[in-house]
Amino acid sequence: MKKLTSSSRLIVSAFAVITLSTHASVIKQSKGEFEDKFRQLDESLPTANVYRNAAGEPGHEYWQQQVDYQINARLNEKKRRIDATQTITYTNNSPDTLKYLWLQLDQNYYQSDSIASKTRTFSTPKELANSVNGNPTKISLNTLRKQQFLDDNNVGYEIGNITIDGNKLSYTVVGTNMRIDLLTPLKPGNKISFSLDYGYNITEQKAVGGRSGYEHFTEDKREGGNDIFQLAQWFPRLHAYTDYEAWTNKAFLGSGEFTLEFGDYDVEITVPADHIVASTGYLANPKAVLTSTQRKRFDQAKTSKRPVFIVTEEEALENESEGTTREKTWHFKAENVRDFAWASSRKFMWDAKGYQQPGAEQELVMAMSFYPKEGGDLWKKYSTESVIHTMKVYSRYSFDYPYPTAQSVNGPVGGMEYPMITFNGPRTELQDDGTRTYTLSEKRFLIGVVIHEIGHIYFPMIVNSDERQWTWMDEGINSFVESIAVREWETDSNWAREPRDIIEYMKSSIQVPIMTQSDSILKFGPNAYTKPAIALNILREVILGRELFDFAFKEYATRWKYKRPTPSDFFRTMEEASGVDLDWFWRGWFYSTDHVDLSIDRVYKLNMTSKDPDIDFKREREIEQDKPTPMAIVKNQEEGIKTWVELNDDITDFYDENDQFTVTNKERNKYNKFLNKLKNWERKVIERAVKEDKNYYVLEFSNHGGLVMPILLQLTYTDGTVEELNIPAEIWRRSPTIVNKLIVTDKELKEIEIDPSWQTADVELNNNYFPRRIIPSRIEAFKKEKSKSKLKRDIMQDIKTEIKDDAEDGPSTNGKGA
Repeated sequence: MKKLTSSSRLIVSAFAVITLSTHASVIKQSKGEFEDKFRQLDESLPTANVYRNAAGEPGHEYWQQQVDYQINARLNEKKRRIDATQTITYTNNSPDTLKYLWLQLDQNYYQSDSIASKTRTFSTPKELANSVNGNPTKISLNTLRKQQFLDDNNVGYEIGNITIDGNKLSYTVVGTNMRIDLLTPLKPGNKISFSLDYGYNITEQKAVGGRSGYEHFTEDKREGGNDIFQLAQWFPRLHAYTDYEAWTNKAFLGSGEFTLEFGDYDVEITVPADHIVASTGYLANPKAVLTSTQRKRFDQAKTSKRPVFIVTEEEALENESEGTTREKTWHFKAENVRDFAWASSRKFMWDAKGYQQPGAEQELVMAMSFYPKEGGDLWKKYSTESVIHTMKVYSRYSFDYPYPTAQSVNGPVGGMEYPMITFNGPRTELQDDGTRTYTLSEKRFLIGVVIHEIGHIYFPMIVNSDERQWTWMDEGINSFVESIAVREWETDSNWAREPRDIIEYMKSSIQVPIMTQSDSILKFGPNAYTKPAIALNILREVILGRELFDFAFKEYATRWKYKRPTPSDFFRTMEEASGVDLDWFWRGWFYSTDHVDLSIDRVYKLNMTSKDPDIDFKREREIEQDKPTPMAIVKNQEEGIKTWVELNDDITDFYDENDQFTVTNKERNKYNKFLNKLKNWERKVIERAVKEDKNYYVLEFSNHGGLVMPILLQLTYTDGTVEELNIPAEIWRRSPTIVNKLIVTDKELKEIEIDPSWQTADVELNNNYFPRRIIPSRIEAFKKEKSKSKLKRDIMQDIKTEIKDDAEDGPSTNGKGA
């Protein structure tokens, strides 16, 4: 491999053809093909107003509704059914008069006449590609199991007795939505309270998937086995009414989650007396449901160094083997939350540990975990500790944890979040000798999923983004902070999301912009989780730097705590608080499917022409001498062919003894005339340049992927030293396809590399080097190395695609599935 030497005049590599991006945001021109990658986003973002200002802050007239719930519910374990009554108090803080209210009936998703059921497709593109002649060839057992369960069970809400002050209200059910018509319009600033009765049959999560349900354990000693119930989307909930969309009553299709209002909850839950209940909120009647020993343990846990068992494993095993016909009512209260979920089982052991937040409004937080014997040492060691670790890290980048409890519950749901409570799936594996063990990947999956789901209590359970529309605002932002927490868990954190994780997806043709509505996303995990998380990582580590990014990100979190941000609020806040124009970044990463592929194509070494013949001629002689001798002359010499001059050495002159680079008085006189014509400053510039004798290199870069990015360079010199150079993305502002950069250095260049640390998700390594080098397949090696530890994290991502299409392998449950 030839080195770059001082005598090299021109070094050229193969030049790849550049294809201009033609995504929809390109403004077509009648002349030329120029595309302004740095065009401002004003035309795409909503106009700032009194509710959301141009700085990305809540405006001076910002408002949001409040919805308070009082619920009395009963779990019928034998029938696996919920029956309840609830009173809803709705406060209209909007400037609008409301004639009706819209509620979410999420359990209706499973009904055969729902839009989700009617529009569920059979074959995925991958399956069709592997089928015979493009035709589906098989149906999975999981698909049949799901269909049979739904055929055999009456699913969906049973609604009745909707009244206000004793007067019945008319209502209309529209799939997963219900409209309640008010007797009199609700004017701004007023509130109403109405009641309704409801019930539904709980679905088996392993059969139909979803974010809640029951899991049955037939192997338990108790006759009939036992269940773990994880109850979410379990009561009719008010749709959000917003300044940007009015009623957010888009049908629930599975992927797009939930947009809700904040409020206070007073909930009484009646369950079998031997059940342990974990719930949003704090327990308001501990004396009625806990023994004196359990209450004493709970107090000890507040200051313990390690988790204390409120319900021990032995007590849980005793509960799960006996059973009872008695009942207990657990009373929970929660203030200023946007949802409410709970879990119940006689199988639960329960540990807890207090987390102190000095100076915070909520100083003591009880971190708690609920899990069956199947959780084993994995849960005993890591669940509650992971909860606390998450709060410590997330609070640094956003705000102090504001609630009294933070809980991790093991059950059928692989990973899902609600205020103060999360559902998490990984477990130990039963061995032949009766012991339970876990692998490294299962350990990392548990820690990762707990961090992820507890992190969701910050985003979007407090920073209340619209999950139905913009999944990335909760999944992507949360996955970004999750990766920070994972890196702070252990040094060997290759299971955090890094730019290299998104390369294969960025190269693929099966992708849509991040800003695509949730239910239309093609690759849910890479699009909603990994790509936005990687984008923010690059924004922090490469573009803004940690200081600017962290300040702006914390500003976003605190501005929108307990409020409802939109993408424009996030984009504007990050720009306004950092002081950096980022419209090009949002446009490329969030509005397009461009990818990063920057190439260094040519390197020119320039010669400074001083006009001084004694300097210039010497340099030109060195360049000429560095050229290889023409092969014809070499062969002539090998054959002993004498030249005419060699044969006639008696006839010579000045030019036979000196070459064309020999300086004569003629050249020196010409140089002196040149100097006399120069201005004083011009003479000084030349004299300094001659004295410094620097090296001048022109580097030619091309953009093959369409996504403009900073050019991260590593310059290696012939003396072995290395220099890092970060060229901002704005270098592409006048030409998004090809740019040249002048590099002036005291040293001679040996090698140049783009993005040596793989920080920008550049999809092609081969064109990142100059001179070119043979590249081992490091990406493939890395993928194989990570595959095992990454597998279950990826499954966790896919859990939230909800019920899979009929042709897929079935729902993701307990870390296993599609």
